[in-house]
Amino acid sequence: MYFVGIDLAWGERSPTGVAVADARGRLVHLAAARDDTDIVAQLAPYTAEESLLAIDAPLVVTNPTGNRPCEAALNRDFRAFEAGCHPSNTGHPWFAAGSRGARVAEALGRPAIEVYPHAATVALFGLPRTLKYKQKPGRDVAQLRAELLRLMALVESLTDASPPLDVARNPRWAALREAVEAATRKSELRRAEDPVDAVVCAYVALFATRRPGDVTTYGDDSTGCIVTPALSRAAPPGEWGR
Repeated sequence: MYFVGIDLAWGERSPTGVAVADARGRLVHLAAARDDTDIVAQLAPYTAEESLLAIDAPLVVTNPTGNRPCEAALNRDFRAFEAGCHPSNTGHPWFAAGSRGARVAEALGRPAIEVYPHAATVALFGLPRTLKYKQKPGRDVAQLRAELLRLMALVESLTDASPPLDVARNPRWAALREAVEAATRKSELRRAEDPVDAVVCAYVALFATRRPGDVTTYGDDSTGCIVTPALSRAAPPGEWGR
């Protein structure tokens, strides 16, 4: 079985991170995809077999305004960790014609769950707040690089987790780490950020499959749901995040 992570860009003009872990938790694919056609082409060898997709993007959006119920519920638990999610509704042009995430999942022909890496990393690693590797005003290259490297180190520590994830022996991961360490521009870090998030997505699919009692599903199938490792069950607070 394969566990497929897709850090889906908001628009097809931006790259999408894709990652695949196998049944033993080995990272077997890691890349950026240009558009939906490229996503499907890269992942076809893995989705041809039994697999679960974990997509960082809304899959079901039915509300005309405001937050989806799943977003409101997740935000109540994760806002204190600065891990609340942005609102999705059909009033936004991105969702007026349906969900891109749902279209990608349909094209791949495999079951999919919606995931949210910020919430997942807080729960998995016992972080007091989200890591600040996303580009926002006031964050310089040094801070972004340090935070992204911290996230990568935490992902590497999953080799000892239950279930384990082995990324260190993947040559693409090693090259990505070298690129982040050498980055001097925000654009260089931005290119690395999406594949790293995709690895987190893939691990959430693996975690949810192997430890279903330790995940929380916010929302429902009719209005949209987000699956994430539960705050109280994934890792003791601060155990890995110190």
